[in-house]
Amino acid sequence: MTEQQPFSPDGSASGVSVGPLSEAPGSKVPQEPWSKPIGRRTVLSLLGLGALGTLFGSDVQAGISSLLNSVDAGGIASLLPGGGQFTIYTVTDGYPAAPADYRLRVDGLVQRPLSMTVADLQSLPATRLTRDFQCVTGWEVTNVHWVGVRLLDLAERAGVNRAASAFRFTSFDGVYTESLAVDQARETGAIAAYSMLGAPVTREHGGPVRLYVPDMFGYKSIKWLSRIELVTHAEPGYWEQNGYPVNAWISGHAPAQAA
Repeated sequence: MTEQQPFSPDGSASGVSVGPLSEAPGSKVPQEPWSKPIGRRTVLSLLGLGALGTLFGSDVQAGISSLLNSVDAGGIASLLPGGGQFTIYTVTDGYPAAPADYRLRVDGLVQRPLSMTVADLQSLPATRLTRDFQCVTGWEVTNVHWVGVRLLDLAERAGVNRAASAFRFTSFDGVYTESLAVDQARETGAIAAYSMLGAPVTREHGGPVRLYVPDMFGYKSIKWLSRIELVTHAEPGYWEQNGYPVNAWISGHAPAQAA
């Protein structure tokens, strides 16, 4: 991790217009041809990968990361679920439906707490990214198109306190949490995404709004995002509490570039 610095936004990206998202709570979501569902039981079994690091220390974690970073289409990735396509994970018993009155909250160490609809987010200057999405279990989807609002821009709009050095994220599934240092958000260009793959973020992919953190493994990109809280320090999220590394950098990936 790089040394944490006081919060300082560094510019914004060009705007983009995206159509409104509408999805009735509890409605059946069609399975996308590029995705593959994985249930709660399988997700829990995947925790064993992270638990190895908890039981045997950082050397094992480093070995796992090295193995996964070195896979290719003909290697171990072909033996894991979802190679070349999205594998949809959930830590609950299904895909949670967004509340009818969904709002994304931005609060904590800020002067002006925000409560935004998806339309509110779409009205802000947007960041477009075309980046890969890689899971710590080995599968990867390349050149995924994302549209959203940078975390730093949301923090600036909320009037962030200089004492804040991290973001804490909460999912409306009632279980999933994550965190990210402010300097990591700055380096990666992390966004609160409302569009991916050329369309609004679907329920199964974590819509209506999810996090996307380039250059980090997918478990940092929390789905079904309901709250962004500015805090004094990063706290381990759901996966880190189950043994995964807090620093989820993908080896060899350069910092994200927004257009």
